[in-house]
Amino acid sequence: MRSTITIAALLLAGLFGNAQPKVNSGALKHFEKFESKLVQPRDVDIWLPPGYDKNEKYPVLYMHDGQMLFDPSITWNKMSWEVDNTASKLIKEGTVKKFIVVAIWNVPDLRFSDYFPQKPFESLTQKSKDSIYGLYFGEKPMFNAKVNADNYLKFIVTELKPFVDKNYNTKADAANTFIAGSSMGGLISLYAICEYPETFGGAACMSTHWIGATGVAQNPIPGAFLKYMNKKLPSPANHKIYFDYGTEGLDANYGTTQKKVDALMTEHKFTSKNWITKEFKGDDHSEKSWATRLSQPLTFLLGNPNTPKTNAPAILVDEKPKTITSGKSTQKKQGEKPKAQTAAPKK
Repeated sequence: MRSTITIAALLLAGLFGNAQPKVNSGALKHFEKFESKLVQPRDVDIWLPPGYDKNEKYPVLYMHDGQMLFDPSITWNKMSWEVDNTASKLIKEGTVKKFIVVAIWNVPDLRFSDYFPQKPFESLTQKSKDSIYGLYFGEKPMFNAKVNADNYLKFIVTELKPFVDKNYNTKADAANTFIAGSSMGGLISLYAICEYPETFGGAACMSTHWIGATGVAQNPIPGAFLKYMNKKLPSPANHKIYFDYGTEGLDANYGTTQKKVDALMTEHKFTSKNWITKEFKGDDHSEKSWATRLSQPLTFLLGNPNTPKTNAPAILVDEKPKTITSGKSTQKKQGEKPKAQTAAPKK
């Protein structure tokens, strides 16, 4: 019997044409159907910051759902992360270092298969796996292929990254290589830093889709993720991880598991120097929300060494900076204190 899920945003993240995005600042290089021996070919955009200099070397941020990142005119919901606007603003202010963005487009029919962390999935009972594979969105199956996240990450690490490092002036070490995404993209970003700690020095996991799927009786997925993290979290000595979530819509489902994740991070000796979790009251599960708070993970992962540091705890509640308008984008003002905050949980 078919299980039905009615979470449009998760499936519609790739349902649109292949029009090339345009940016307001920096330069965008578009690669159509980037070839791979591991995954289905997909488009890739590479954003170069304003003033890109071939004589300089730059950190690199790899991001998922690439078609949603720059140009709202080509997206299914007419929203985007407006990455170029936020990144350029932070760079101009001196808040973050200049960096390159590699935007990896999803393949709509394979998004769940590519982004669902494979080892936690494989740890589930066969009954649970069959139930997840049986999920439908209306008449459309959520999974059109077996979970393939290991090959997706291997594609990034062994095929895409070498291409980027060869053709652009990058700082190729883990300390300058980051990965980020939202929802299922948040899950695969966390999985990436756990599976390839020698490649990625930081991960941003926004609105992390801890529930993995709905419609599964006594959902075992969050527990599987927690067990995996307990075994595979990278060393806090040289890795940084950012989490956040809103309180409205789909994001309202994430707080319970996120608190367990926060406790686990503390057990593994992560502190506010290398980990932060933020709750944004009133934010929902949309590109609009992610765009308005994108400055937060960018500053945490790519902050200029001269940027003033705070002594805030690792867990921040109601971090909701006021919005200011800059060009066509809406950005959040830096440096505002949260309305309320709680200390990181004790062991």
